[in-house]
Amino acid sequence: MIVITGAAGFIGSVLVERLNKLGYSNLILVDDFSILNKNRNLGDKAYIKKIHRDDFFQWFDDYFFNVDIVLHIGARTDTTEFNSDIFNILNVEYSKQIWHRCTDYEIPMIYASSAATYGMGEHGYNDDHSIVKKLKPLNPYGKSKNEFDKWALKQENAPPFWAGLKFFNVYGPNEYHKDRMASVIFHAYEQIRETGIVKLFKSHNPDFRDGEQLRDFIYVKDVADVILFLMKQKPESGLYNLGTGTARTFLDLVNATFAALKMDPKIEFIDTPIDIRDKYQYFTEAKMDKLRSIGYDVPNTTLEAGIVDYVTKYLVRSKYY
Repeated sequence: MIVITGAAGFIGSVLVERLNKLGYSNLILVDDFSILNKNRNLGDKAYIKKIHRDDFFQWFDDYFFNVDIVLHIGARTDTTEFNSDIFNILNVEYSKQIWHRCTDYEIPMIYASSAATYGMGEHGYNDDHSIVKKLKPLNPYGKSKNEFDKWALKQENAPPFWAGLKFFNVYGPNEYHKDRMASVIFHAYEQIRETGIVKLFKSHNPDFRDGEQLRDFIYVKDVADVILFLMKQKPESGLYNLGTGTARTFLDLVNATFAALKMDPKIEFIDTPIDIRDKYQYFTEAKMDKLRSIGYDVPNTTLEAGIVDYVTKYLVRSKYY
């Protein structure tokens, strides 16, 4: 059996769908299923059982001998939440409990880290383990992910294989429930649908023109494919960046969204809010050498192709609005 935490969420539910398409239905889905909107993501999926995250450890202790791997995708991801206790409970301590069990029961574990661990990028975006302790994340979410990464790297006892994946800017279907934390593409589509205009932050950095702030955007289906590769190959354990390795501008993103809708771009630039202006990242780009070095050579979906797929096959057909 394959355990997936965060299974009703954005990345988790797409991962469930990819596994189903490959013929896997022996799935144990873990999440907080009281969040009704998220359950829509699992409506047509095949699985054995759904387990509330609060009941998971008891179930794991009872049935560990049937578990082949744990894909720990669940986390609190709200970057605007500043109550560190919430992140410590859900992102650090919960993950430690899974780690200890996977170690004791000799079960491989893949977990979701984040590019938010890199902070302002002052140490670059290299998934080399030597820089992890130097990183300075900008918010409690990023700090919690980095704390668990640091803790994992210090452990003498570990699962037989483990990987922490530093997700960069993931976008794609099944993120509608994320509200403010949904991708810029989702919000751009919503703005176009409602007003015909997309608002982007002005640049307050003289090295970047308006709209030319850069991010590493990766399609969620590519993320799922990398997880499946690691699940099957089980290479050297450690932290792995999960982006495209090619930063693109917000103008690229918005223009591609308008193009997918066959509309002429209409963009308005607004001031970046004062409370986030001094922490605003103008450039992120994953260094992808480590993942490539272990044999993952599948080309990434281009931003334009990913947006066309997302907009035309999901957003314009969505029954959730």
